[in-house]
Amino acid sequence: MTAREKVVFGSLDQKRIRGLLFDVDGTLSDTDDHMVNQLIDWLMPIAFLFNEKNPRKFSRWLVMTAETPANFLYNLADKLGVDGLLSEFYNMLSQRKRRKELPENRLEIIPGIQPMLARLSENYPLAVASARDEASTMSFLEQYELLPYFKTIVTSQSSRHTKPYPDPIHLAAEGLNLKASECLMIGDTIVDVRAAKAASAQTLAVLCGFGTLRELKRAGADLILTCTPDILEILQT
Repeated sequence: MTAREKVVFGSLDQKRIRGLLFDVDGTLSDTDDHMVNQLIDWLMPIAFLFNEKNPRKFSRWLVMTAETPANFLYNLADKLGVDGLLSEFYNMLSQRKRRKELPENRLEIIPGIQPMLARLSENYPLAVASARDEASTMSFLEQYELLPYFKTIVTSQSSRHTKPYPDPIHLAAEGLNLKASECLMIGDTIVDVRAAKAASAQTLAVLCGFGTLRELKRAGADLILTCTPDILEILQT
């Protein structure tokens, strides 16, 4: 399959791209599928309530929409002046969960991510711009030895506002000594696209997470690919 055939929609101005920003959930990791499977397990005792006695569709919808309430909660906490307390509490819960996490329950990496990052890091500085908390983000990156590829790590607790606000994009770009407009934000949801657009960064959306082609196009993604590792061929053509 050629690079052109890997493109589902859109195009990029590659001359503008000097740095790459990556989301984690659904972009580097199969986190969303992991959460969906957990929800399905929890809902199986009441599976008779769902169409065809299968809670998968509902579980996927619930995980897809969970990011929006999380952002709302952080934004509300910020307006009330208790965002610091919320961040500390959330980080504490995440650290407790991390200590209890068994190896078989750890996040799965999308196949091909490690060699993709290795190749891309030869030509671009890389950063993480995630809406995840710091503890679980670092846990995933350490688990798969991805930290050396990233010059800066931005999480939901790094900036005053998290995505879909542009703050994390600006902060990640600053960590690469670049302007946001010189960066390409790579993610799987409309939250990633909106944050990047608000920061004047280009956006590349992937369909291996939870965003659909229709909603990602509507949000204004500049380029949409089937899966994250396809980026390697696109940026080297």
